[in-house]
Amino acid sequence: MWGIIRQNVWTGRSPVMSLGAGLSAFRSYSSAGKEMTVRDALNSALDEEMSADPKVFLMGEEVGEYQGAYKISKGLLEKYGPERVLDTPITEAGFTGIGVGAAYYGLKPVVEFMTFNFSMQAIDHIINSAAKSNYMSAGQLSVPIVFRGPNGAAAGVGAQHSHCYASWYGSCPGLKVLSPYSSEDARGLLKAAIRDPDPVVFLENELLYGESFPVSAEALDSSFCLPIGKAKIEREGKDVTITAFSKMVGYALKAAEILAKEGINAEVINLRSIRPLDRSTINASVRKTSRLVTVEEGFPQHGVGAEICMSVIEDSLGYLDAPVERIAGADVPMPYAANLERMAVPQIEDIVRAAKRACYRSVQKAAAA
Repeated sequence: MWGIIRQNVWTGRSPVMSLGAGLSAFRSYSSAGKEMTVRDALNSALDEEMSADPKVFLMGEEVGEYQGAYKISKGLLEKYGPERVLDTPITEAGFTGIGVGAAYYGLKPVVEFMTFNFSMQAIDHIINSAAKSNYMSAGQLSVPIVFRGPNGAAAGVGAQHSHCYASWYGSCPGLKVLSPYSSEDARGLLKAAIRDPDPVVFLENELLYGESFPVSAEALDSSFCLPIGKAKIEREGKDVTITAFSKMVGYALKAAEILAKEGINAEVINLRSIRPLDRSTINASVRKTSRLVTVEEGFPQHGVGAEICMSVIEDSLGYLDAPVERIAGADVPMPYAANLERMAVPQIEDIVRAAKRACYRSVQKAAAA
């Protein structure tokens, strides 16, 4: 198998470097010790899982010689060699298909997309092969593969590099879809994804790679692993529930700080897992606060927020004291111009205004327009 998939070619794609400044969001960790960037958290998780299991290998464009377009795979080629850290040509359909085939044979590939926008070139392998094979084989065939890379908007990279695919992959049976926010999320969820017997879509965020977060001593242990399908309450509150994932968690936490100064105590839920969705945690929070604001960067129609709204309507409608507020990206392809780009993605002030509306606090018409 290795003879077939060994390639060591320069891919020619240069990385899109992050242009945005880091988030200055409120963070609460019970046993915080040292700080770690999301980039280092992902790198260490890959390193530890490759060390623990010789079946795990990494493949993708520039993951080897260049050490990753975003340096997530830094040092791994030198440590594990070209048979386990494979540079591929610019052909997502080709190397994704090879990865799925390797998973059929019991290996554990981690396939990196330079951006999840490029996963569209390989969606047949992801959906029709990886996601459906366990069901179609009556459980006889497992596909332990991870598809990972940056997802959603970055900064100034245009419509073809800014799409959020959380709702796309989250709608497909057979896949598990994870989206980390913090360094602990990144470490624990990537380890869980690699160890899982099913295909996992792992949606990272380019603008979070350089962000530092406190990490607990527990999270630094090589055995650390977070459960798939379980959300985290980042901030407890009683007046309104705010759900978010990936970079939007930081925005939601910052909005909660602003709301607190105005007497609104917001509960912020970090979804972590898009599929399976932690409906019980969401509904328990809504039954406590009686109000809900969903936040996501993706398009509003058929989005993650829409699914959360439906879950609450089905299970907790009688507890709602206000209409659900849904904050999402604009229903347009991502503009390239910086001023238009900012208008196309949710901002902290959008979340604040939505929470105030849910709590029936007055919002000036000019601000709400």
